[in-house]
Amino acid sequence: MNLLDIIIKKREKQKLSRDDITFWIRGVTSDAFPDYQNAALLMAIFLNGMDAEETAWLTYEMAHSGVIFGLSTIPGYKVDKHSTGGVGDTSTLVLAPLVASLGIPVIKMSGRGLGFSGGTIDKLESIPGFRTALSEEEALAFAQKSNLVLMGQTDHLTPADQKLYALRDVTGTVESLPLIAASIMSKKVAAGANGIVLDVKCGSGGFMKTLEDAQKLAQIMVDMGRRVNRDVNAIISSMEQPLGMYIGNRLEVIEAISILKGESGGDLLEVSLTLGAHMLLLAKAVQTEAEGKAKLLEQIKNGQGLAKLEELLIQQGGNPAVLEDTSLLPLSACMHTLAAPSSGYLTQMDTAKIGRAAQETGAGRMYKGQTLDFGAGIILKKRLGEPVEKGEPLAILYSATEGKCRAAAEILAQAITISPQPAPVPPLILDIIAPESQN
Repeated sequence: MNLLDIIIKKREKQKLSRDDITFWIRGVTSDAFPDYQNAALLMAIFLNGMDAEETAWLTYEMAHSGVIFGLSTIPGYKVDKHSTGGVGDTSTLVLAPLVASLGIPVIKMSGRGLGFSGGTIDKLESIPGFRTALSEEEALAFAQKSNLVLMGQTDHLTPADQKLYALRDVTGTVESLPLIAASIMSKKVAAGANGIVLDVKCGSGGFMKTLEDAQKLAQIMVDMGRRVNRDVNAIISSMEQPLGMYIGNRLEVIEAISILKGESGGDLLEVSLTLGAHMLLLAKAVQTEAEGKAKLLEQIKNGQGLAKLEELLIQQGGNPAVLEDTSLLPLSACMHTLAAPSSGYLTQMDTAKIGRAAQETGAGRMYKGQTLDFGAGIILKKRLGEPVEKGEPLAILYSATEGKCRAAAEILAQAITISPQPAPVPPLILDIIAPESQN
């Protein structure tokens, strides 16, 4: 067997066998093949696709190219959550403590942000002292004690995916549904959870721009879950505007704390409740989504969700005092207010451009490895459909310098449309994709 034959096979629109895929991924992991051959096969897959069986085999092989995080010592049904990326999406910091406070283990490996999508690890590391670089032994010990661990991905997790993604990023093959699905699901399979809830973002700030594409991706991953012995539900949610009102690492931690205290809500809370309810459904802790949401809301009202977040902070070295005094979190030196240029209604947001404005403040990375300004970001003052008066604040921006604030404000101003007449606000939850047994 050689890789050239496999490249030609996919070029000719033939189905790859499991042996073909195993041979390829093992060679990728061991650096047996040159980049130009791997890139050629990626392009053939991009152009000619993969069926469900091929995608499942690819997922399995990439997951097993490194270590599988062993969670068998943690009692109970373990759940995980993944978002395809968005702006102002702090749902993990809200739902993970809530679900764990109900006795359902949540052991989540998260990544850093790149581009306009924020990373959970960056948000957590804005908390003084918080450690995300945990060994497998530490994580398991924490999970046994608290049912909750939020940690960075280890270098030993899905090395084949790491290598192939770096190639996809520079060869124009990122936007392939089988490759996207295998990349996401291989990491989740390797992370070891029994059940996975996916938040597939759709709209101007999401990777999937249309509902049809989001549904296709969600269905592929739900079907794949069955093939790799994982329970998977997918929620398709709108990213036509930022999910929360706060964008930036410190700011998003503050908003999550506010929600867990019961002081604020909105779309961020609603998506968090929906995702969390489906995590409870997979764990068979509730019978309906409505029952799940009610249980999670009760954990906010009785303070157990916030107490679980405090337990997480203490467990992983973070300063728990930030829960009562958010001024202990970093804050950038300069502040700038973006005022409305006219009166009317906020009718449209270019969410990706809003994320780009947050990058400009220093809250997001322009390139891999860039140092973040944890205290930078944007607080939005208006949402779609709301009336606006000329001169009224649309947003407050924080950055290290006045120049960065002004540059970010210019980008943000271009992302917001104010019209004389209101326009319909798109729904927040666009679809739910679950296995046939749950429909």
